[in-house]
Amino acid sequence: MEMGLDGIEMVHNADLPARSGLGSSSTFTVGFLHALYALQHRMPTKRELANNAIHVEQTLIGENVGSQDQTAAAFGGLNRIDFGCPQNIVVRPIILSPQRLEHFQNHLMLFFSGFSRFASVIAEEQVRTMSEHIKQLDKMLQLVDDALNILVDSERDLDEIGELLHKQWLLKKQLSSQISTEAIDQLYESGLKAGALGGKLLGAGGGGFMLFYVKPEDQDTLKEKLKDFLYVPFRFDFSGSQIIYYSHHS
Repeated sequence: MEMGLDGIEMVHNADLPARSGLGSSSTFTVGFLHALYALQHRMPTKRELANNAIHVEQTLIGENVGSQDQTAAAFGGLNRIDFGCPQNIVVRPIILSPQRLEHFQNHLMLFFSGFSRFASVIAEEQVRTMSEHIKQLDKMLQLVDDALNILVDSERDLDEIGELLHKQWLLKKQLSSQISTEAIDQLYESGLKAGALGGKLLGAGGGGFMLFYVKPEDQDTLKEKLKDFLYVPFRFDFSGSQIIYYSHHS
């Protein structure tokens, strides 16, 4: 993929550490490509951004990465994303009422484990042994449907999402010996004992951020229990990658 640009000076600033499971590397790739397109006076579609970022990371760089982070960064929002080949990614927004969306967001808490890792190294083992874990992968895929059904059904209790996160985490740990560590397991167990209904380590594993589903009345207790870990409040973004300043020069 040729951009036809020379003499680029790029400055990158971030509020959170790299190699932490939040998709920061893929988000950087999406944002950088977006800026390069803007320098050419061209605004790509979200799908174009996602596909090109996937091409850069998987083909040009040769990283062992998936396609979800690039797609999420380009599109933004709360979506169900189904993956075929890079040109056949289906993004379907999950439509919730403002009240239910707020309720969902207010039950999620994010803590940094204190460990960074190279996702490509951990993912390499997962890819190599994937055929040995078809059963677990099928169960994880079923949990996607279960979670979607809970989210969109206003009669369902969103606390069920916490239980699904717990099931997903137990399945994920079976995919590779590098996904969890004794320290990460202790962090997770501490969260459950302090009131979390479930959670999971984000990203490939080995470190990074732990997401918990916690009732608001139990969140102060959880913060106190995990006071040695960085707590990072967050909200869903529905815009995806954006050019926030553009000056057109011929």
